[in-house]
Amino acid sequence: MKTSPRTLKSLAVLAAAGLALTACSSSNDGADETTGGESGLALMNEGQLTVCSDIPYEPFEFTDENGEIVGFDIDIATEIAADLDLELNIIDDSFEGIQSGLALNKCDISISSISITEERKGNMDFSTPYMEDDLVLIAPEGTDIADLESAQGKRIAVQAGTTGETFGQDNDLQTIGFDDSGLQIQALKAGTVDAALGNISVLGYAIKDEAGFTRVEEIETGEELGISIKKGNAEMLEAVNGTLERLESEGELNELETKWFGEAE
Repeated sequence: MKTSPRTLKSLAVLAAAGLALTACSSSNDGADETTGGESGLALMNEGQLTVCSDIPYEPFEFTDENGEIVGFDIDIATEIAADLDLELNIIDDSFEGIQSGLALNKCDISISSISITEERKGNMDFSTPYMEDDLVLIAPEGTDIADLESAQGKRIAVQAGTTGETFGQDNDLQTIGFDDSGLQIQALKAGTVDAALGNISVLGYAIKDEAGFTRVEEIETGEELGISIKKGNAEMLEAVNGTLERLESEGELNELETKWFGEAE
């Protein structure tokens, strides 16, 4: 069993005397306050893998009843940190900052159910895909919304900055944007919107135990999820891909999918 990662406080700034001593040292082991020691990786915080994630976004990342940050993405991030012999440091950031690449100015990597798109690849590098995901339109049972066509003119909840929002706008739907998926789903349950559009992994998970809601249309988009890394950081990209390859070859990635999403239908 994996232990849940703890959100860590930022490291204290090194004392000036310590910096001076390092500068005067004749040895050079390639490590300083922004490197990972023997790993040679440039890091935001020494000894830590700093990860940006948009919380909550169940079941990828969310806070459980014990106050721990858990989820499918978090388990993967934990494995990457373990392979690098680093402590995991999670920063809760907006999805807008994550999908635009701005989050990588304060994090080593971002993992938050990020669909790989050509536009996003212009701002950041991506790992090999670790999951496939399509879109789904969900609505209350008994509604007159049966598909995208009948959703025209209705209030459709989307999460701002996501591919669901882009798809809805491209198809002339009346989208209502929410900062996170939790608020999007709350609006659907409260009846302040008529339906919700987003990734199957998230919305399907949200209603799997909820009576009164149904998937009215699944939209095949061929989306693939990846981990984002600052553009040109080849060493970190190699490390992340190495962990994903290990998880895939050992069958652990499938085990994690089953753990968080259940058996495939």
